[in-house]
Amino acid sequence: MDQEKQKQLKDRILAEADNSKLPCKIAFAIAAETGLDTPEVGRACNELGVKIVECQLGCF
Repeated sequence: MDQEKQKQLKDRILAEADNSKLPCKIAFAIAAETGLDTPEVGRACNELGVKIVECQLGCF
C-alpha cells in the first residue's frame, strides 16, 4: 500500500476511534470503503495503538 493510502487509512481510524478503541463493525466498514483487507486495517490499528472492541467474528 502506498504511503498516501496508508495515511488516509490511519487518519480514518483515528477519526472513528473513541479513547483508542474502534468497534469491529466500524473496522469492517473502513475496510470495505477503502477496498482494503481486514488484516490491513487491523495492522494499522495495531501501529496506532487502537484496540478493536466488540469483535463480531474474531478477525482482529
